[in-house]
Amino acid sequence: MSENINLVDSSRASSELGDNNYRRLDYLDQLESESIHIFREVAGQFERPALLFSGGKDSIVLVHLALKAFRPGKFPFPLVHIDTGHNFQEALDFRDQFAQAIGEKLIVRNVADTIREKNLTEQKGKFASRNALQTFTLLDTIEEFKFDACIGGARRDEEKARAKERIFSVRDEFGQWDPKLQRPELWNTYNGKIDKGENVRVFPISNWTELDIWNYIRRNKIELPSIYFSHDREVLEYQGQLVATSEFIQLEEGDKVAIKKVRYRTVGDMTCTAAVESNASTIDDIIKEIIATKTSERGETRIDDRVSEAAMEDRKKGGYF
Repeated sequence: MSENINLVDSSRASSELGDNNYRRLDYLDQLESESIHIFREVAGQFERPALLFSGGKDSIVLVHLALKAFRPGKFPFPLVHIDTGHNFQEALDFRDQFAQAIGEKLIVRNVADTIREKNLTEQKGKFASRNALQTFTLLDTIEEFKFDACIGGARRDEEKARAKERIFSVRDEFGQWDPKLQRPELWNTYNGKIDKGENVRVFPISNWTELDIWNYIRRNKIELPSIYFSHDREVLEYQGQLVATSEFIQLEEGDKVAIKKVRYRTVGDMTCTAAVESNASTIDDIIKEIIATKTSERGETRIDDRVSEAAMEDRKKGGYF
């Protein structure tokens, strides 16, 4: 990975907003400016924030926004990854290389350690996922480092439960979320006041869409893991979805396995994230696909969201990001 992270003057967006001599901001400039403002609000209001970084496209965009918000200084927070042990290796390799390239601290905590230490029961079945269990590891990590704010890459177009979130979303002392107890956010004013033991989940790209993310990646020439682009992969065809074969998937007699040309719209665990058939090998190709599709990325590719209509909301109430 190149160490020459593509940046513009971090003050450009805020300067343009107040100077009529600058060109009029387009929608990406406006989204970027809002996100940078949110990052700086986090730095100003919280003592021990963290940025959750998985090596996925949304968290990569978050880090680039943070670079624009804080360079040439260091980040006022570490990067944190809750590793389920079922992640795609391409994303993990990118995570490590990117953190090293920008010279920022990366903290990794493993769900497998939590399972062992707390004697947790893992999910059984064909696509046994650790998604629910990673909440325990996340809450333990928040307690370990006394984080009072955790920055994440959730977007409101991903899933309807996430559309209920505020940009500053308060969690109680047990890490739980109540969608009925959300604070108003008027005129870009964010209230980060919390009591001891509480924390805030912060979503700087909450107002972005999947298409916005890809247009921003194209504009800023942002590098991504190869998994987002078309490649040949052995997949299991199951109920209309293509799930990568791995040691975590229990193949059964009669399962249809084939090598197909696929890419990933979102990158979660290998056990619960499906690929989509695609020949899109460039960002322009991907943008054309997204414009043509009528299905959200999670709706098309996340098996764990299909457990029930309220699957994501139930996990979020328990502390899931």
